[in-house]
Amino acid sequence: MKCPGQDSQYWKPGAIFEVKCPKCGNEVEFFKDDPTRKCPKCGHRFLNPSLDFGCASYCQYAEQCIGNIPPELLAQKDDLLKDRVAIEMKRYLKQDFKRVGHAIRAARHAEQIGREERGNLAVILSATYLIDIGIKEAEQKHPESFSRYHEEEGVSIARDILTRLKAKDDLINEVCDIIGHHHHPGTEENTNFKSVYDADMIVNLEEKKKESTTDSKELPGVIEESFLTESGRSLARKVLL
Repeated sequence: MKCPGQDSQYWKPGAIFEVKCPKCGNEVEFFKDDPTRKCPKCGHRFLNPSLDFGCASYCQYAEQCIGNIPPELLAQKDDLLKDRVAIEMKRYLKQDFKRVGHAIRAARHAEQIGREERGNLAVILSATYLIDIGIKEAEQKHPESFSRYHEEEGVSIARDILTRLKAKDDLINEVCDIIGHHHHPGTEENTNFKSVYDADMIVNLEEKKKESTTDSKELPGVIEESFLTESGRSLARKVLL
């Protein structure tokens, strides 16, 4: 059985429509489930401007349903995934507004750093939203030394969330690897790890500054020595100095 959204017997008026080719202006007929169509006049292939791609971010049958997904829509699929990861993070942390706020601020910084460093934003933002997801469990199991265990606890929780969202295995594995040692960078980390690390570092330093546990005079030296990307270092200067 087809998905009702893609089965033509459930279609309503307007499911077949015409769109002007962005190259030559010729009218091109689209069915609502066509990812792309080629203009019969000039040969230019372009995206369906009305394609509803929302379900494809989590449906395991998405590619069977809409065919081969163009790169532009795959990028959109990743955008939808990170938005759903943010929602799952909030559901898991519930009323822990401090940590929800920390994750949201870090994700905002991570997106800017990741764009400038040309990293994979789906990986970077998924990891940033879930970076401290294990703290709650670590506090319950190891109340005296939870900080030592929150990376380890976070990996299994993050893997469960991303698996339920039907993320790709390689994305799940990379996100879990970042979470599993995000406070302990190695000597040869990739751009995605560095972007997450720097974003989290900015928020940690912001919080320490508000609590007056970091001397403002020491911040320039900390920024120069602690950050892994030039984009993160530059953003830290703007935010903290």
